[in-house]
Amino acid sequence: MKSKLYGVMAEFAQPEELLQAARSAYAEGYRKMDAYSPFPIEGVAEAIGFKKTRVPMLVLIGGVSGAFLAYGMQYYSAVKDYALNVGGRPLHSWPSFVPITFEMTILCAAFAAVFGMLVMNGLPRPYHPVFNVPEFKLASQTRFFLCIKVTDPKVVEQAKAFLNSLKPIAVHEVEL
Repeated sequence: MKSKLYGVMAEFAQPEELLQAARSAYAEGYRKMDAYSPFPIEGVAEAIGFKKTRVPMLVLIGGVSGAFLAYGMQYYSAVKDYALNVGGRPLHSWPSFVPITFEMTILCAAFAAVFGMLVMNGLPRPYHPVFNVPEFKLASQTRFFLCIKVTDPKVVEQAKAFLNSLKPIAVHEVEL
């Protein structure tokens, strides 16, 4: 019985080779791919087609929601629910609402950033198919990997042949 494949992965010795391979793969028409390296490599994200994320918009929405929630809660409690005239001050004394509104804005924006990032990255993920390749343990030490996923419209055999043409150290099949 043939096992299902997650993708095809090429192993490189130098970061420049990975960057060039990622650019070549994108130019060849591959869109569903990931790059793995022991340290950040400038330009790899753009080379594999990474686009802007929606996390900043999510943080803005979280912050604005927190501000409205805090201000509305204070307004309701001070003006509608428990209206007390203390020292002749107006019931809707907005300057006293600013500190809590600010703090709640920051708190909700931070929660939106953390949880939005976790959800959008599919985390926590204790298992990933690339861990099935024994050589992948070197991705955190000395090697650089480019993985083209099977879900890419291009055929798997074409991907293997293409990755072999880039002269990597090795090409591995990543099983599910």
